[in-house]
Amino acid sequence: VRILGLALFATCAALLAFGLYLQHIQGIEPCPMCIMQRYAMMVCGVLGLITGLHNPRGRGLLVYAALLAASALAGAGIAARQSWMQWYPPAVSECGPGLEYMLESFPLSSALPMIFRGAGDCSAIDWTLLGLTIANWSFLVFASILLGLGVFLLQRRKTRH
Repeated sequence: VRILGLALFATCAALLAFGLYLQHIQGIEPCPMCIMQRYAMMVCGVLGLITGLHNPRGRGLLVYAALLAASALAGAGIAARQSWMQWYPPAVSECGPGLEYMLESFPLSSALPMIFRGAGDCSAIDWTLLGLTIANWSFLVFASILLGLGVFLLQRRKTRH
């Protein structure tokens, strides 16, 4: 459990670092959906770190697994929605002001709902690798976390019975 948790942390940290590289070095500004995917990735990574350091057993492990699954599902859902918007862009952009503008211009209680609705051009495709967008890759990463977690829990269950 310790090695898997720390490996998850390292993977998530590397992916977040790459996202920051794309933003600050390549000049690709993230939309609010991208930001929310980053938060989900950060939560997955922090859970991996805590799991690796704590090395839980029994119910504690199941609590961490449930939290990880919830975070990965949230990230996958956001990435899937953004991928859909990129494949089938809306006729009228659902975009609005950028994240920084919203946070500077509105109180947090007003800005958070706007962020979750998605502002900025979330349907724009600014970068691809092997024909897949950042949102597509993000979905695959979250799906891989969920798949890996499922395999781990099934293997754990088989060895316990």
